[in-house]
Amino acid sequence: MCVKMVIWQADFYKRPQKDETGQTLWGLSICDTTGNFQFEAICPQSEVNSNWIANKIQQAAGGKFPDKIQVFRSQSLSLIEQAGRNLGIKVEATRRTSALKQWLQQKQYPIAVDKAPPMPLPEKLWGQEWRFATLAAGDIADVFSERPIPILEMPEILLPINLGLASTTAVPGVIIYGGRQSMRLARWLQEAVSVALNYVPGPPDGLVLEAGLADRWVVVTFEDKEVTDAARLFEQRKQQSQGLHFLLVQPDDSGMTYSGFWLLKSED
Repeated sequence: MCVKMVIWQADFYKRPQKDETGQTLWGLSICDTTGNFQFEAICPQSEVNSNWIANKIQQAAGGKFPDKIQVFRSQSLSLIEQAGRNLGIKVEATRRTSALKQWLQQKQYPIAVDKAPPMPLPEKLWGQEWRFATLAAGDIADVFSERPIPILEMPEILLPINLGLASTTAVPGVIIYGGRQSMRLARWLQEAVSVALNYVPGPPDGLVLEAGLADRWVVVTFEDKEVTDAARLFEQRKQQSQGLHFLLVQPDDSGMTYSGFWLLKSED
């Protein structure tokens, strides 16, 4: 019998309102991935600590702790991580907390996260070549789930069938031929927690990798008009695929060996 993992999404951040003494208030918001379960608690700034959060998680759980708590805001992470450690609950840093963000937006609470300026990709990771590509949505799961790929990131929520994409939809992506650096690059991309690739107009034009909770990395830059046209088409196709795209790292263009494959999708 398969038991489904219970996942909560949580945020702990300053609220727009203050108390009667003018003290800043912090709010703990917790929901499950469906948004059906919701829990809120307000904390004066003078009481902000991980013990307060742990106490409220216990209150929300009612004796049944979740298997994992997901956190999208870097300012919330350390306190919720400490509370999770105190309670024996795993805490995951991820931008993919759509149920929580939707709820916070309905309450007009801020969800924007300050992002770091894009940093150049470490030179030791540079691949030999790269290109834009497309895959039919209906082929992605079958083709890549059956191949021996050392690093394979295909979250269930990003599978084309779960996004309701037609099997013929062209899903855009980027292929990097890494040569001898192929596995080193793939491991770095995994550790960085790759989220999305975006075309950013220049000069120079470039592709920026969104990673982690707020990191940004310049993967490549270019000034060639044909490449710029291809980058614009890449963004247009992302709009047609509900933002879904992919990144494939392989040693060369033989198609025999793959180092890593990621399904990606921008998150606010």
